[in-house]
Amino acid sequence: MTSSSKPVDFQALDQLTGGVFTAATSGERSARLRDWLLTEPSVEQMNEVYHELSSRDKGAAKALREKLDEVKRTRGQEALAADWASRAEQLLQAPRLNIADALAWQRDAAKAGAPLSREPLASLKTRLADVVKRVEDLQHQVMVQREAAVLLAQRIEVQSTKPMAEAQAAQAALQTDVAHWLSQAQALTQDAVWPSVDLKFPAQVEAAQSQLQAVWDGFSAALQQALLAMTDAQAALPSVPVWADEIRRARGEVVAVDTAPAADKPAKAAKPKMDAAQRQALREEATQAVLLVLEVVEKSVTEGTVAPDAAASLHDVLKAHGKHLDTAVDARVHAALIAAGDAQGWQRWVTDQHRLELVTQAEALLGADKTPAVGGRKMQERLRQLREAWKQTDQGGLPNHGLWKRFDTACNEAYQTVQAWLANAKQESAAHKAQRVALMDEVKAWTEAHADNSDWRMQVRTLHQFSDRWRNAGHLNEKTFAEMQAQWKVLIQAAAARLDAAQKASIERRKALIAEATALGEAPGLRVDAVKALQQRWQTEAQAVPLDRKTEQKLWEVFRKPIDEAFQRKGSERSHAQAPLTAHDRAVIEASKALDAANAKGDAGAIRAAMSALEAALKGQAREQAAAQQAAASAASAAPAAVVAEPTADTVEAASANAEPAASVAEDATEAAPAEVAVAVPVPKPAKPVVAVRGDDRPGQKKTEPAAAGKPGRRDGRPGERGAERGGDRNGDRFSRPERREDRGPRLGDEAFRAQREARERAEMALRKLAAQAHGETLTRILTAWQERQADALPTVQELGKAVNAAARQAWSQALSQPAGEAAATSLMRLEMAAEVPTPAEFINDRRALQLQLLTRRNEAGPQDTWARDVTAVLSGPHDATSARRLQNVLKQLLRR
Repeated sequence: MTSSSKPVDFQALDQLTGGVFTAATSGERSARLRDWLLTEPSVEQMNEVYHELSSRDKGAAKALREKLDEVKRTRGQEALAADWASRAEQLLQAPRLNIADALAWQRDAAKAGAPLSREPLASLKTRLADVVKRVEDLQHQVMVQREAAVLLAQRIEVQSTKPMAEAQAAQAALQTDVAHWLSQAQALTQDAVWPSVDLKFPAQVEAAQSQLQAVWDGFSAALQQALLAMTDAQAALPSVPVWADEIRRARGEVVAVDTAPAADKPAKAAKPKMDAAQRQALREEATQAVLLVLEVVEKSVTEGTVAPDAAASLHDVLKAHGKHLDTAVDARVHAALIAAGDAQGWQRWVTDQHRLELVTQAEALLGADKTPAVGGRKMQERLRQLREAWKQTDQGGLPNHGLWKRFDTACNEAYQTVQAWLANAKQESAAHKAQRVALMDEVKAWTEAHADNSDWRMQVRTLHQFSDRWRNAGHLNEKTFAEMQAQWKVLIQAAAARLDAAQKASIERRKALIAEATALGEAPGLRVDAVKALQQRWQTEAQAVPLDRKTEQKLWEVFRKPIDEAFQRKGSERSHAQAPLTAHDRAVIEASKALDAANAKGDAGAIRAAMSALEAALKGQAREQAAAQQAAASAASAAPAAVVAEPTADTVEAASANAEPAASVAEDATEAAPAEVAVAVPVPKPAKPVVAVRGDDRPGQKKTEPAAAGKPGRRDGRPGERGAERGGDRNGDRFSRPERREDRGPRLGDEAFRAQREARERAEMALRKLAAQAHGETLTRILTAWQERQADALPTVQELGKAVNAAARQAWSQALSQPAGEAAATSLMRLEMAAEVPTPAEFINDRRALQLQLLTRRNEAGPQDTWARDVTAVLSGPHDATSARRLQNVLKQLLRR
């Protein structure tokens, strides 16, 4: 059977990647992979290498996966960059750039993940920022020019209040300033980004220019007229009063001067007070006047014929009588104005509604039982907000004294809660302040008491406790906390001064150790004893003076880096040092190559044969050595030997123990040398058995009698008795050597070992793939034979596997040879129980009932024992898609057992 999948060319991939797949260690494989990635391979090559390497070494494949992710991310960012670059170009090429659109481009591009720090987006972002800055600067200049025009107009107007000679002297300077302002305004409008400024700025520039030009023209005309009137008595006087009076004085005319004192002016009449009857009469008169117009407006609104000036007429009446109008009519007036087309309505009614809402909020600060609804601080902030809102409502409107009294009363009642909270907060602040003062005194005393202490760990722990206690000491106001915080910093720095000095000295010593470690790692020969001594000195220093976690970890990583690199370099050199291949290694490598060739063919039989050949190659040299040793031993036993005494058991044992040295001596000796005569070993005498005598102090017993035999299994005797029972072996089998394991041959070299290991792994993977493929084909053939009722289409016994014997296969064939009978639903459920696969939901109740029935049949064989017969029953029935799917799921599990 051959595999349909295309085999992977590992040799080509290994040659492409520079030996990644044949690397000895994971570290070397990662190094070669990084070197290969520096050559900028294609994405297809990286995907192929990652697909094969991820199943072998996930750690080494991680770098390749990161490179692929980086390539994918780079491509995505390039697409985003192109999209946002086109949008930026559209903004820049538009005749008018909106600042909001430019800022939104940068914000949206950053949200989308576009690489704004790389080209071309970086330059486009800079260009947009420059354009926006130019537009903003231009808008700022417009505002400056507008203010300059106002100031220049004021200067011109001021000159009209001064004597004519001063105005004539300042005319030239004013004319220069006006001309300069006009040129600057013209330059602003000629700027390239002028179309991109806000639409209100061009109108402002035009208004300022027209206003300044009008003021200057009027000033120039008035001054020219004044000069003409000064020389010509018949000329008309200028419109400027100061200059006209000056000309009149020059002509000799009398100038009228207002000499009436201010005290002669009539005083402002005091507003008379009105009594209740007068106020009521005014209210009724105002109400009647407003109702006349209001009814007309309401009638027109009801009829749908609202006059255009209806709201205006009602406003006129309200302006005259609204001050004295009864508040009961406000709602009708507001509704009529809204219906007449006035969007704002009656302002007094709207303001009163807002005031009423504020009153409701103020009264809601306290509950029905006068309990505050919020805490003290929030109550204080809420009251401040409500009073500020009331002030803004009262501005420009008529006051409402009734609502104000309700509002003020509610706020005053709620403020009592704020007062209680402030008093409590003041007490707590005093307690917290006293607690912090006591803590500072404790730190002072601790600093003086531990001035000569060198237990740095205790000092670090205590200082951290002081800091935690200060942090949790309670709330203070900002001013008090700022003052005490400055004092606390001084005290805690003084307490930690010796510790800081010790830590600095420790850091210097550790840097010296790092320098020693660097020199030790760069040495050509790595001294393990020096490394251990250096690490011990580091641990001693770390235990003596503690540092903060981050600094200590950073120093440790710098310290261990050169040592780790030295050990890694040593391991790499050891792995690169290759010993010459022995004959056994060459045989194993050849067998591994033969196994790879069989894997490429995809034939399961050839793969198994190649695996057997590899096993034989691995054990062949060991068998040859065993045969050589046996031949040498037989030659030594056949050699003539002089026997001095009759051999005993001990002599035989001694001879067998010395057989191997004798064989080696016989190999080294020459053929002409005579055989040495063995010397007989004297036979040792057997030891006299020792009989245990138990000292029995019972009446009538003798101490010289031997001990009575105890019950079987009891350990009543002494160790000598146990040794006697075990045939003299005191230790029994406890220390006997285990049986010698089978000799697996000599040790393989690294290259041969890796070759046979990788070949075995590939072969086992190929066999698993072939087995899975064969299993699927077997299931397909069974279901096809059932569907077509063809017994010849059934797989053979060998293809079905060891789970199915010949009798079961024959029963299946006979079932398919006969016409289809009734459906075997029970047999299908038994098969699902035997395979431990789930049953479809529509048959789950039947399966539970069958399980209950099987529990009552104790002596009947279970579904695991009769599944072959159940398959026969299912094959005897008709074929349908649901039953076929269920049978496939069952046989998928059962045929693998």
